[in-house]
Amino acid sequence: MKLREHTFKLKGDRVFLRPMTENDWAIVTKWETDPEILYWADTEPIESRTLEEVQTIFRTVSQYAYCFIIEFNNKPVGDCWLQEMNLERILKEYPGKDCRRIDLVIGEKGLWGRGIGTDVIRVLTRFAFGHEKADMVFGISGDYNKRSQRAFKKSGYRSVMKLKESPPSKARYSYVLAIENRH
Repeated sequence: MKLREHTFKLKGDRVFLRPMTENDWAIVTKWETDPEILYWADTEPIESRTLEEVQTIFRTVSQYAYCFIIEFNNKPVGDCWLQEMNLERILKEYPGKDCRRIDLVIGEKGLWGRGIGTDVIRVLTRFAFGHEKADMVFGISGDYNKRSQRAFKKSGYRSVMKLKESPPSKARYSYVLAIENRH
């Protein structure tokens, strides 16, 4: 399976989101093999991923998502995607709604806490509502990742659910944040 590519280019106040391609594996793998980045990006206790694991994740998700490389000052600094909601627990709560979710990683640690993630969330939310006509967009964050929760809240999301996590998850709970399209 190949990465499902698209042609959307999205501009935020500070970021530019360009389509992820099969030529981006070296960039993305750099972030996906860093234990500190993975600590914040994934509630599973993962220290590193192989190139094959990274490719499998992104190629699979891309079948139901728009995958992007985040650029800041013309340099790749992270990755993100807007995907169709894939968690039954959430879909059951919002029957008949077109639900999407945002996942993102700021891979350049020197840029953490500088509002880049917030800008990415705002850009993808506008895309979800404007282009995709989604009803709701979600962000899911482990209880220990306060920075992620703040970024979603600064973008207008509110906490709608608290999901109990089980070992081996690092999180005791995941917070589900959401924003609704006011059409």
